[in-house]
Amino acid sequence: MPLSLIMYLLLYEINTKVDFTRDEITGNAYLRPLQALSKDIFRLHVLSTNATPSTLPEIKKLKTQIDNHLNTLEHSQNQNIKLFQIEKEFNSIKTTWQELKTNYEPILGESKNDSFYRISAKILELRKTVGDKSSLVLDPDLDTFYLMSSTLGYIPEVQEHIAEAQVLIQGVIKRQKSTPSERIHLVHLLARIEDDGDKFKEYLEIAITNNPTNNLRLTLTEAINNTDNQIKITYDLYASLVDTPDILNPKVFAAELDKSLTQTYILWDKAIEQQDILLQNRINTLVKKQILLSIFVLLIFVIAAYLFMGFYLAVKKTVGSLSIASKQMIDGSLTESIVLDNQDELAEVITSFNNIAIALVSTSKEVTSLNDRLNVENMRMRTELDVTREVQQMILPKENELAKIPDLEIAGFMLPASEVGGDYYDVIYQDGKAKIGIGDVTGHGLESGMLMLMVQTAIRTLLEHNETDPKKFLNTLNKTIYQNVQRMESDKNMTLCLLDYEAGKIRVSGQHEELLIIRRGGLVQRVDTIDLGFPIGLEEEIGHFIGYADIQLFPGDVVVLYTDGITEAEDVNGEQYGLKQLTDVVKENWKNSAEEIKEAVVKDVKQHIGDRGLLDDMTLVVLRQK
Repeated sequence: MPLSLIMYLLLYEINTKVDFTRDEITGNAYLRPLQALSKDIFRLHVLSTNATPSTLPEIKKLKTQIDNHLNTLEHSQNQNIKLFQIEKEFNSIKTTWQELKTNYEPILGESKNDSFYRISAKILELRKTVGDKSSLVLDPDLDTFYLMSSTLGYIPEVQEHIAEAQVLIQGVIKRQKSTPSERIHLVHLLARIEDDGDKFKEYLEIAITNNPTNNLRLTLTEAINNTDNQIKITYDLYASLVDTPDILNPKVFAAELDKSLTQTYILWDKAIEQQDILLQNRINTLVKKQILLSIFVLLIFVIAAYLFMGFYLAVKKTVGSLSIASKQMIDGSLTESIVLDNQDELAEVITSFNNIAIALVSTSKEVTSLNDRLNVENMRMRTELDVTREVQQMILPKENELAKIPDLEIAGFMLPASEVGGDYYDVIYQDGKAKIGIGDVTGHGLESGMLMLMVQTAIRTLLEHNETDPKKFLNTLNKTIYQNVQRMESDKNMTLCLLDYEAGKIRVSGQHEELLIIRRGGLVQRVDTIDLGFPIGLEEEIGHFIGYADIQLFPGDVVVLYTDGITEAEDVNGEQYGLKQLTDVVKENWKNSAEEIKEAVVKDVKQHIGDRGLLDDMTLVVLRQK
């Protein structure tokens, strides 16, 4: 797959370059009839400036040739409509020519010069557009790029300036006189011809210098020199006459301009021909690379297939032997080692298998014995966990105990997330006072459950000794649990909140989740316990952290205690149940009994969890003032 991917990317890159170069060749093919059209338009313009009866046949022939060039260009454009997209520019040239041809009267002289200039400018603009559309201006190689820059821009611009100078000199010949403005214009045109000539000469020299095969030097040097020399001759000829009041021999000068124009046509033809040759050579080179790459990759595939088949057959033989031996191992009938006649890596695999097989057979009885012992141990541990869970359930407050409390309805619920939970709640009633406790040990499982049992026992012990001061009570409890936690080398601790109830008043101490108090009418009061204590078993001395808050209950008021297993219960999407939803359920049911409120909350939490399952122990205690 990596080889196929690399091959695809390389072939794709080559095909992209080939398509790019073919677009350039198509652009060059379009430029040839466009150059012929420009050449005939220039010639027709020159002849129309000083038309005579003897030039009429040539004028008629030129008009026919121009029509043919336009038809050729239109046909080429239609064949490559997606590539060029130059309908607007071409139609503008065609329309201008039709207008010029309809009103054409060469015998009358210079009445249509403006149309000739417009059509010449549009042809020059079309050249540049074709260069853009066919990617000629983006050519990546220096030799073809500078050839393109000359054939698209500088040489055609020189040709246009020479043709304009010819038109100007033909007018002088016709009138046998030149004006100062004509001489100034002619000097300006000759300066631009010389400047653009130097430019395309410089560009062609760069192309020749950067041509790897040096073919451009052999084919273009003579044409470049001839064109350059002829332009210089023409310029020097006029320079020698510039101080005279008029051009002494305009026909001689016109002949030199004609020679210069002819040389530029020869140079353009040779440059465009060499550009096509270079582009085609590039395509041939890319195609050869494509073929060599395909052959190379095909050879790699053949070699890989051959090696794969050889390896596959060897592996198949080895795997067959191993399969037979493994079945014998399973059946317990393996009596001898596997032997292969090859001396390679597969033979080493067989040797390793033999060693493993011998070791496995020799230890099979020991493994069986260990499995039996593990099963017995697992059963024992499960029994112990079951006993611990039963003990946890057994020490929870019974309904008959809760019913003895005269002023309160109390309903409790606890559901561990595993066999043994780490949540705690208890209700102890004696001497007309009730002590309600709720707590949460970090984590869950056997260790958390044991810590919960320790706390339950310690609380009952302190109550038996009539300890009523909240600070002493919690501090003594914490020291006892802290010492046990240190002895157990455990990292467990417990949040614990204790409520002392007597005659409608509650004293709250210890740090745990918020208390929810729902007053008559559904008004919710939240009591934050963060400043009333400190986690049990985390530090040895917590007396200075302990505080308490007194709350007066009125008939019908409801107090809700809970652990974070309820508020942090998640549904299948990971959304938590939350304190708000718990509060909303209690508010909706505050008129009901404590048991009904508890059932409503438990039902709503279970619906929220759905198929997710418990992630933490859940404990809920609901108190209602009668």
